[in-house]
Amino acid sequence: MGFPSGLCFSLTQKIPVPLKPPRAAQVAGRGRSPLKRCAALPIDGGVSVDERDPAGPGRGRSAGPRLADRVAAGDREELRRLGEALKGGTDEVVAEMQRRSAQSGVALDALVEDSFARVGSVSTIAVARWMAGDGEEVAREVGRESWRIFGQLAAQRAAPLNEVTKRCLRWRDAAERVLDARATALGLSERVRETAVEMLQRSLDVTLVRMCEAFEEERRKAHEELSRRQEELAFLATHDPLTGLPNRTLVLDRVEQMLVRSRRSRTPIAALFVDLDNFKSINDSLGHGAGDTLLKSVAARLGAAIRETDALGRLGGDEFVVIAEGMSLAAGPELIAERILAALDQPFKLTDSTRLSVTASIGIATGDRDTAEELLRDADIAMYRAKWDGRNRYVVFESAMQDAVQSRMELEMDLREACDAEQFFLVYQPTFDLQSMSPTGVEALLRWEHPRRGEVLPDEFIQLLEETGMIVEVGRWVLFEACRQCAAWRRAGHRIGMSVNVSARQLETDEFVDHVGEALGESGLDATALTLEITETTIMRDTAQTVRRLAAVKELGVRIAIDDFGTGYSSLSHLQQFPVDALKIDRSFIARLTQSPEGETLIRTLVQLGKAMSIETLAEGIELHGELSMLQEEQCDSGQGFLFARPLDAATAEAFFGTWNGELPEAFASEAV
Repeated sequence: MGFPSGLCFSLTQKIPVPLKPPRAAQVAGRGRSPLKRCAALPIDGGVSVDERDPAGPGRGRSAGPRLADRVAAGDREELRRLGEALKGGTDEVVAEMQRRSAQSGVALDALVEDSFARVGSVSTIAVARWMAGDGEEVAREVGRESWRIFGQLAAQRAAPLNEVTKRCLRWRDAAERVLDARATALGLSERVRETAVEMLQRSLDVTLVRMCEAFEEERRKAHEELSRRQEELAFLATHDPLTGLPNRTLVLDRVEQMLVRSRRSRTPIAALFVDLDNFKSINDSLGHGAGDTLLKSVAARLGAAIRETDALGRLGGDEFVVIAEGMSLAAGPELIAERILAALDQPFKLTDSTRLSVTASIGIATGDRDTAEELLRDADIAMYRAKWDGRNRYVVFESAMQDAVQSRMELEMDLREACDAEQFFLVYQPTFDLQSMSPTGVEALLRWEHPRRGEVLPDEFIQLLEETGMIVEVGRWVLFEACRQCAAWRRAGHRIGMSVNVSARQLETDEFVDHVGEALGESGLDATALTLEITETTIMRDTAQTVRRLAAVKELGVRIAIDDFGTGYSSLSHLQQFPVDALKIDRSFIARLTQSPEGETLIRTLVQLGKAMSIETLAEGIELHGELSMLQEEQCDSGQGFLFARPLDAATAEAFFGTWNGELPEAFASEAV
């Protein structure tokens, strides 16, 4: 239970002790209990409690003699007996206090009520020992337990202050009642009773002061905590919690101020939109913890790369922005961009064993704009252009870029809808054994049928799938669909294999291995009938992890082929690291076969390389009879191309398998020629 926020009780005000009534009033009240008549006796000469040390009875100086000194020697024995009697009636005091609280109709938590019972017990024992002659120091030491409990109640906000005060007063009334009964039973003098009541009242006064101190201390702590939280909230409202950099809200505010200064003083202003390349793949492969560590390290390097007069902020995700004005732009914003790219050159150390190289694409927008949003928007557009141009570079915004970005954004939105609307489909291009001229399998190729755009060719959307990461989801669908179709063909009696292209993004996580296993399991396809095609560039991105994942796929029985072989930058030593079953010779080499002797020599070298390593060689893009003849002479194992068949839909491909007689169809042959 917490304290009411609107409580009108001053925790620092004095608690005055009522003055002793005049003699006439005492005489007039003879018929009342001596305890009631003595309840208003002055304490230490009528000094209010806060003028003394509130730590306990007799601790500080006062205007009158100490209570112990005012007790006559003959009365001390009676006071001691009364103290012992009160101590023996502790349970009775607590029970009476609880009875009075129950009658009030205000119920608190059971644990809180137990705490008040403990306070009543400890306080009764403390004042009883004081009366019994143990001394004020002993009584004070016992009483510390009640002060500790008050501190806990205040810290936990377990009870409102008014209820705590009422229970203190109920304890006093209950103790007076028991004290009165014990004094009467012992036949003690009125002087002793008056002294005992005065000691009881003094204990209550000290208890109330201690209680107020505990609650005031908690109020102070609560106020400090509230102030600290308010400062934190104000900071978080304008700053990124991960890096501590200004967030979008504060960046926009600063840009608006810079725009005003730029118009007034006619000084230049520029925004540099910085976006890390392939950050999503880092998060996916290394985890979000590593991603956060990288972002903080990047923020530190960017901050060190710019001038103190420039502003650096984080807009979210892997997006940062640098705002510069005036003299910072004397050499042009391009210099700032170059410093940023140079700052990212060195690898980042994420852990003792993990180092990572990161690049960034930077878009630059300069000059006046109507709003800060427009300046950042143009810098963002230029950044996207930098990514399209190959990443790890900067591009300055030009007005013509906006249309290109708009078109690309529309294409991206259509692609996202295509995934849910099942607009993708597969076509299959047959592959052949070049010696027997029999079909050995097909390569699954992705196509997109858009309701407005019509059939969209891969060159127009595959790269965007890669950049956005959608290729992982689409690639998984291709894998499952191709395995399902191949299994159906094999059940129909066509003993062919299926080749599926795998993107670099798919190979970045171990989930890819699971996807392959699931596709084989759901389709029932024999693993040896599936070939995964991976480009040279893909296998070289993260050699160690790629080797490990491909080895796991090989354990399933799946074949691995390197696509577009010869166009990448893998060496023979690199090639030997990978569990490769086939090399697909790129079309660019096949086209040179009939153009120059060097082309024939190159093909011969590649084929012999495959044979030396016991790897199948497959020629892509065979379109001419002359190309086919020369490949057969060089004993290239397999091939595919328009000379044999164009990509076919599933039904046409199945019919093709049934009608193939080992000879090139005239239609295909004449068209190829």
